[in-house]
Amino acid sequence: MFELKDKKAVITGAGSGIGKSIAMLFAQQGAHVHVVDLDEAACAQVVGEIREAGGQASAHACDVSRQAQVEALMQAIGPVGILINNAGIAHIGKADNTSEEDFDRVMSVNVKGVYNCLHAAIPQLRANGGGVIVNMASVAAWVGIKERFAYSTAKGAVMAMTLSVAKDYLGDGIRCNSISPGRVHTPFVDGFLARNYPGREAEMFEQLSKTQPIGRMAKPAEVAALALYLCSDEAAFITGTDYPIDGGFITLNS
Repeated sequence: MFELKDKKAVITGAGSGIGKSIAMLFAQQGAHVHVVDLDEAACAQVVGEIREAGGQASAHACDVSRQAQVEALMQAIGPVGILINNAGIAHIGKADNTSEEDFDRVMSVNVKGVYNCLHAAIPQLRANGGGVIVNMASVAAWVGIKERFAYSTAKGAVMAMTLSVAKDYLGDGIRCNSISPGRVHTPFVDGFLARNYPGREAEMFEQLSKTQPIGRMAKPAEVAALALYLCSDEAAFITGTDYPIDGGFITLNS
């Protein structure tokens, strides 16, 4: 079950965190994984780990906010069978203290970046007889989270794009779903705590963990397992759906 043998998977933001876990798992299940990230060194590191474990992988440095780069990347890789739109950036702020520059930066990566990848990959998926797209949304698209104005706006757009793509390309054999993680323990979280709470990292980590009703953050591998299911043939009847993976955050905090 959940085999991806001979499938070509493009995973953006795969240099670390959730994207890296997805890349590692997909390669383990037989996919040829194309690791895409702005950080070239991180791409090479992930590809090295995949190959060392016996998997197939290629590294690609790319800024997903730049359409010409994305189009060239997809043409070089094609034909694509699986697209994981995982690349994204975070931002803390409310509507009245988020600068235009910061708002545009979040939109350019988290919204335009997803659009750019969809725009470039869908013609290949269609020509290939179909395929699967998974977009990384967030619980922030579902519920109000303090001081996450730009980020929540962007992830709401990702969820809406998921529904639109699922409906528009159903007849082309293209399935499109999204995943909405709660807090996930990634290197980003560790870096955030080190920068903002030096000497109090353990205390603040515990506080953040307890914001999830289940009492801990998710592991990247848990999100990767859900992505694997949605991209597998076992999920062939699933499209146009968002899947929260949040330790009860949406339903049990409301």
